Amino acid sequence: GNHTLILLPQNIPVGHCRVHRRLASRHGYRVFSANSTPACIELAKKITERLGVDLGKSVVYQESNGETRVDVKESVRGQDIFIIQTIPRDVNTAIMELLVMAYALKTSCAKNIIGVIPYFPYSKQCKMRKRGSIVCKLLASMLAKAGLTHIITMDLHQKEIQGFFSCPVDNLRASPFLIQYIQEEIPDYRNAVIVAKSPSAAKRAQSYAERLRLGLAVIHGEAPGSEADMADGRHSPPATRTTTGHTGLEIPLMMAKEKPPITVVGDVGGRIAIIVDDIVDNVEDFVAAAELLKERGAYKIYIMATHGLLSAEAPTRIEESAIDEVVVTNTVPHELQKLQCPKIKTVDVSMILAEAIRRIHNGESMAYLFRNIAVDD
Repeated sequence: GNHTLILLPQNIPVGHCRVHRRLASRHGYRVFSANSTPACIELAKKITERLGVDLGKSVVYQESNGETRVDVKESVRGQDIFIIQTIPRDVNTAIMELLVMAYALKTSCAKNIIGVIPYFPYSKQCKMRKRGSIVCKLLASMLAKAGLTHIITMDLHQKEIQGFFSCPVDNLRASPFLIQYIQEEIPDYRNAVIVAKSPSAAKRAQSYAERLRLGLAVIHGEAPGSEADMADGRHSPPATRTTTGHTGLEIPLMMAKEKPPITVVGDVGGRIAIIVDDIVDNVEDFVAAAELLKERGAYKIYIMATHGLLSAEAPTRIEESAIDEVVVTNTVPHELQKLQCPKIKTVDVSMILAEAIRRIHNGESMAYLFRNIAVDD
């Protein structure tokens, strides 16, 4: 027929062959921002500068009646399209912008549509709670339906969220950048101890402690008057019903939890305390943890986290607290919060996002970005 057979020399590995590389990157690619706010375009510009491409021409705006409109100003037929969406204050508008843009590109015959969503919204709502819904799963289904064929994200709140998607998900890690910050920017970091502000955060803290060869401390217990478990019905047992006839099996009654008073497991006296977590949003827990660590003799307190949501009064509370520095990455825009609170510092992660885009487009292995990353990291 009309097929052309390309014979490759046997002694040249396919990955290094010029013909193969030309075929792999035959189609072009474009990078768009799904958001027109200056703070969000900033990350997209950093990524495109690193890649040496121009940001795709598109207009994203809200009409006067509140509807989202997306106009893509250039042809995308047969190309790999990367949509960068950082989530600003109005999370639901950002989701709608992403959905509308993905669908616009799908109906314009884009070959692949890859969502670059550094902070995946609604990721805390990933478990069933009473008669609630698993919103994170709903969002994953909506994005797939709109046309996304691949997701690049960073530090998902729970790694299992990757299973919500029917398309590939690359869950990049910010910890190498944050660990580098600790080594380069915290004087005398060898006298530090890594702190988990709750036992559930201990796994992440353990990973940092092992890589930095530092000690580990865990804050455990419940502050007096805390209502952490109230919403799950811990203090409101259901009314007992009198049933006639067969009563069913005698299921053992679960003992009620009783958390001890809040305490620190591990020695922080005369040390720098570095609290590590994935999201810094409402900072009450962090402020309370900092107070406790100060009482126990820690002389400096840092918070390291990937996503600095820092909503509501968070910047003011940090400024007035015992916390010395909050270090977050630029997965979420937080320029306004930095103006309110000079203690907030930013680490740039655009480099790894740009490299992920380049590798996916060229059909290269992503394993390089996960060097030395273990399952528990």
